[in-house]
Amino acid sequence: MLSGLGAALFALVVAAAVSTAVGTRAVPLSRVVDSLFHFDPHNVDHLAIWELRLPRTVLGVLAGAALGLAGAVMQGVTRNPLADPGILGVNAGAALFVVAGIDIFGITALTGYVWFGLVGAALAACLVYAVSSLGRGGATPIKLALSGAAVSAALTSLITAILLIDADAFDQFRFWRVGSLAGRDGAVIRQALPFLAVGAVLALASGRMLNALALGEDTARSLGQHVNRGRMLAALSVVLLCGAATAMCGPIAFIGLTVPHLARLITGPDYRWILPYSMLLAPFLLLVADIVGRLAVRPSELQVGLMTPVIGAPVFVLLVRGRKLAEL
Repeated sequence: MLSGLGAALFALVVAAAVSTAVGTRAVPLSRVVDSLFHFDPHNVDHLAIWELRLPRTVLGVLAGAALGLAGAVMQGVTRNPLADPGILGVNAGAALFVVAGIDIFGITALTGYVWFGLVGAALAACLVYAVSSLGRGGATPIKLALSGAAVSAALTSLITAILLIDADAFDQFRFWRVGSLAGRDGAVIRQALPFLAVGAVLALASGRMLNALALGEDTARSLGQHVNRGRMLAALSVVLLCGAATAMCGPIAFIGLTVPHLARLITGPDYRWILPYSMLLAPFLLLVADIVGRLAVRPSELQVGLMTPVIGAPVFVLLVRGRKLAEL
């Protein structure tokens, strides 16, 4: 397993290097290497590397790792192989508050989107958990999924209503909504980094609990697990990870859904290995999608939010065809 993690880490490093070296602007590889070790602020190519490509690559690594971890945790908590981070209403909650920030408070900077997106993601997840906790049995996996779908639909309708009324808000929101790694700077990453770090620690620490939960709640309790507390901490990790990634980049599909299945093919059902594998494989897939988007229509580019379904959907179909979802 450790050798596989090493291979995944090596693949991620290679993808990050290619992401730094490749773009719509042609820069010789020797100049890319020179910019990393001998930065010249007066050199246009060096500025392109440090101010555009490096932040974009770092953002891709962080957002991809966050989405991969969040997807794996969500599939474990809900015991649903088709779950992704949006099942808690996180994406819809973040989007609603970003729209509200644009429409009500006139927020135009990405650094402002981060805070609104995080608050919206947290409140939406709390609402989903509160709704699913009503009635007998508490927040069961099925009730979580149904509550998440209902809350997401309601929040999406509110977003649509606001955007139909305010054309200016729609113009600003649509650039965030498509999902992109471009145009983000270090300030956005620094704001989201503490939330990503805490979320990653909580997610990685939930592996043993998710393994026990996969055997059923009664079995998990007999093994000494505090199911409700563990589920809440896992849900908190999803809110922090997916909320921060969505606030930084906009909604990005298929990463959180596809990568945990790919990790299971390598590791089996043990979440103590699924989680770190997902954390490395997801940013690799995200960076590959971003690189393909940059090269597909040069000198223009396609945003990564458009490319991940194009690349992720065939991969997911192959995974489903190769192995029954119930066995994943």
